[in-house]
Amino acid sequence: MTERINTEDGEKKSLSFVEQIVEGELAKGKNNGRIQTRFPPEPNGYIHIGHAKAICMDFGIADQFGGICNLRFDDTNPSKENTEYVDNIMNDIQWLGFKWGNVYYASDYFKQLWDFAVWMIKQGLAYIDEQSSEQIAAQKGTPTQAGTASPYRDRPVEESLALFNQMNTPEAIEGSMVLRAKLDMANPNMHFRDPVIYRIIQTPHHRTGNQWHAYPMYDFAHGQSDYFEGVTHSICTLEFVPHRPLYDKFIDLLKQYKGDEGDMNDNRPRQIEFNRLNLTYTVMSKRKLKALVDENLVSGWNDPRMPTVCGMRRRGYSAESIRNFIKSIGYTKFDALNDYALLESAVRDDLNKKATRVSAVLNPVKLIITNYPEGKKEDMEAVNNPENEAEGTHAITFSRELWIERDDFMENAPSKFFRMTPGKEVRLKNAYIVMCTGCKKNADGGIEEIYAEYDPDSKSGMEGANRKVKGTLHWLSIGECLPAEVRLYDRLFSVENPSASEQDFRELLNPGSLTTLSGCYVEKYVEGKKAGDFLQFQRIGYFTVDTDSAPGKLVFNRTVGLKDTWAKINKQ
Repeated sequence: MTERINTEDGEKKSLSFVEQIVEGELAKGKNNGRIQTRFPPEPNGYIHIGHAKAICMDFGIADQFGGICNLRFDDTNPSKENTEYVDNIMNDIQWLGFKWGNVYYASDYFKQLWDFAVWMIKQGLAYIDEQSSEQIAAQKGTPTQAGTASPYRDRPVEESLALFNQMNTPEAIEGSMVLRAKLDMANPNMHFRDPVIYRIIQTPHHRTGNQWHAYPMYDFAHGQSDYFEGVTHSICTLEFVPHRPLYDKFIDLLKQYKGDEGDMNDNRPRQIEFNRLNLTYTVMSKRKLKALVDENLVSGWNDPRMPTVCGMRRRGYSAESIRNFIKSIGYTKFDALNDYALLESAVRDDLNKKATRVSAVLNPVKLIITNYPEGKKEDMEAVNNPENEAEGTHAITFSRELWIERDDFMENAPSKFFRMTPGKEVRLKNAYIVMCTGCKKNADGGIEEIYAEYDPDSKSGMEGANRKVKGTLHWLSIGECLPAEVRLYDRLFSVENPSASEQDFRELLNPGSLTTLSGCYVEKYVEGKKAGDFLQFQRIGYFTVDTDSAPGKLVFNRTVGLKDTWAKINKQ
């Protein structure tokens, strides 16, 4: 890392190695000072927080250096892609706070790619192979042993051209033939050993319908699409390092095909790789995430336990907290496993500034203030957000009969129990100091009711009412609150790195990742809140309204607790 001065505000900031590369190229006048990046998702699933890291890089570099970032869907495999994924990817990028310059699709270039492939065949640089995929794989060799040439490698150009055209017909049989680039079967880089560049797929495309039946492979379409669009920096993750020479090779051939002149190393995309985002207690494989959805092991792509952007949004994570987390872990050339607790910490830090404080009781027990007048009600002033005075206050109604948390009472409490217990005082938040006088039990010994007396001169805000007590409890007035369902979400997997386990990932799911509580209560003030609003249930955690919520049936999701309890629980 290096440091430079931000000329706008004088702040010193560190540059990632990618930013250093771009800044150095700009200083040399490369690409005439032009910066153009792209975010190129395949529309075969919903994007997750790993994609969010790439989004922050692609859009961030363009924004930082006065360039443009385009959105391009790499839609070269119609058997796995559809418009649902396209729409949700666009929505998630916008929610994260980014704007693209243009929207492109690899399918925009199918004709250009086809013509380029035809040129390669005519130049003796590609041929039709009718072997099975297993046979082709076996002939590839190993990293230390050269591959074996296909028996079709030297087939006549006209024959390959005729078969290539046949591939693009409704009658073509999937797997019956492929088009391979004729490169170098002895190259130590396995990707150069006559890679497959076209295959037959007889599934209608979500944009082009039945126009095409042969589709380009990712390695053949990706670099060319970058070149067609004028991308200057193709920023991707580390698994594409061994693909980079092939990326450059195809662009060299494309420039030769198009007759482009000039320096082959200038005015062309440059691929730069950075480390992927991996999180503990989750998986980032789209295949595995899709399996969780298809097998109903989660409620959908937007299940709040999923690492998808839409799942995190539904859970109550803010876009800014995700961006802050990604910024905090940085970009390197070394893969690492990031602790989920770091993400949760970023969420807490952001929501502490944004969340409206309200009262909720998740496991209620009745508290009766025996010396408070029956029928009397008082509106107490509750601060909406102590971090921002401008958000003001709201009223919460106090009465003789209240709900409090069952865990806040103990009949025979140890000395350091600073909640409600007979003979000791606590403050009811925003209200009065009360002293517990006893409780009523049912036949099984369970607590049915708790009794207390209040000090009428101890009301919060009254002059001389700041008498110190060691405990402060939240509460709700019975009859002045609303029933609710509360969903407590936790880590999706029970092991730190499920991707590294030899067990099937389905067997590693955390059975306690979702606990649904009924019979909860929330204050009436939250009735107008909607999905995406940030709330703090005081003394419990951060919550948001779930999309399942409806008038008369309120549903809330726990976003994150007030502090990390996972590590403590799992050390016991």
